[in-house]
Amino acid sequence: MMNSLMQNALGADWEKLPAALQAHYRAGSSTDVGQLDIEYPRFMQPVLFALHRLGALVHRRGRGVRTVVEKGPAGQTQRWQRTMTYADGRQLRFDTRWIAAGGNQLIEFVNAVFGLQMAVHVEDGCLHYRGVRFVARLGGRLIPIPEWLLLGHTTIVEHAIDDGRFAMDFRLTHPLLGQIFRYAGVFETR
Repeated sequence: MMNSLMQNALGADWEKLPAALQAHYRAGSSTDVGQLDIEYPRFMQPVLFALHRLGALVHRRGRGVRTVVEKGPAGQTQRWQRTMTYADGRQLRFDTRWIAAGGNQLIEFVNAVFGLQMAVHVEDGCLHYRGVRFVARLGGRLIPIPEWLLLGHTTIVEHAIDDGRFAMDFRLTHPLLGQIFRYAGVFETR
């Protein structure tokens, strides 16, 4: 069986991941089911509405939002389809595609043009993502866009709770405005 994009990016560090995170990132198709807390300051509402129209992030806060993440291979990429169901029954989708970016880096595209390049590593059994830059794909070229120019710095930390569940914490922190978006939750891979 082929390695997953994450397994290739982590290299030897893959073996340092706990079982729950290896299951989450294994090659092939899988589904994660869990709940997310989504928070951001009120002044970000119009920005997040516009970003969501472009395919990026979600534009509605919530606590304990039921979330299903379906992942699977799509050629040389990996598709991520996130469906968030709020207490009132309304659903939001956030779909992305990952590609390898060389070494320990991946790019997560929110649409055909815009993506976030991230570096990954394992530290103390936790998977850490660090935003490197945003990118715009024009033709066959990737145009770098510094993080500070758009939304700020991205970090994600994931850790195993037990052999079947993991917690994740995604944050966007702007150098002047502080934390402008966060979603965090607990998931089980099926």
